[in-house]
Amino acid sequence: MYDFYMEKTIKNKVYQMFVLGLEGEELKENQNLINALQNGLGGVIFFTQNIQTTKQFKKLIENVKNEAPIPPFLSIDQEGGRVERTENIFGGKKYLSAKFAAEQGEEFLRNQTEQISHLLNDFGINLNFAPCTDVNTNPNNPIIGERAFSNDPDEVIKFAKIVIDTSLKNGIIPCTKHFPGHGDANVDSHIALPKINLSLEEMEKTHIKPFKEIKSPILMVAHLHCSAFDKDEIPSSLSKNVIGYLRNNLNYKGLIITDDMIMGGISGQKEINSSTISAIKAIKAGVNLLLYRNSFDKTIQIIEDLAELAQYDEELFTGINTSFNRITEFKKSVFI
Repeated sequence: MYDFYMEKTIKNKVYQMFVLGLEGEELKENQNLINALQNGLGGVIFFTQNIQTTKQFKKLIENVKNEAPIPPFLSIDQEGGRVERTENIFGGKKYLSAKFAAEQGEEFLRNQTEQISHLLNDFGINLNFAPCTDVNTNPNNPIIGERAFSNDPDEVIKFAKIVIDTSLKNGIIPCTKHFPGHGDANVDSHIALPKINLSLEEMEKTHIKPFKEIKSPILMVAHLHCSAFDKDEIPSSLSKNVIGYLRNNLNYKGLIITDDMIMGGISGQKEINSSTISAIKAIKAGVNLLLYRNSFDKTIQIIEDLAELAQYDEELFTGINTSFNRITEFKKSVFI
């Protein structure tokens, strides 16, 4: 069904770096996404609006797979609790969020993760953007809170390892998030850019520690400004210093994906005067996958712009090729 070895254009390689969302319940209503899949789109993310019944959702995923020449990441945010996308099927929330699941103990968390993994497997999902490995040190944090296992990094490490190991054993690719740590934020990055003014020593002792100790196949970088890495107000997701630290200091070998590029923490930055420039900066920083919750014309144009600009920008061209190779080598190891 899939052909990893077909000759790829630079446009195909750029498409492979993107994970896009869709509107509604059926693929036929989303011609942009169909075209993107046929051009080599790297993956699709599904939200509550896309999931109405088990039968409908399985059909949607099957239709997505049938349009893709390279196996796509079929992804979801199914953390449990506040971030759970299957409530239409179950008539509400079914699983506990990280904090409350951890309070029930290791065996409870392991069993819940198995249940979630089996559910996602049954749908055809292969990638879950979980667990959160943020250490929730700010009790007024508007975005993490109960999504974190604990305010203690060692507790976060213990419980996150259970989710990662259990997910992998049950055929689901886990993704740790949100590097370099969202736990001290006092602003919701969906709305604006949080500013983390901790020293690198403080970051390493608490917020970075779980990312150092835990190695998941995919890691999500947050839209945060961390003064420990950059004096200028640049989001971590676009920072060469942050991504370089992750690769060189933490020796992370997996795939790096951005948080949703539609979020206000990045789209509202005055210094970044176009969405295409944001994507260029992320790729040049060393990010491998870019996440967008839609496949609107504007989003598709970003991909088309990158493919055109890469013909004249050697650094961008190299970043695209490097990421494409990382992504496809990973997919060969998982999907063949």
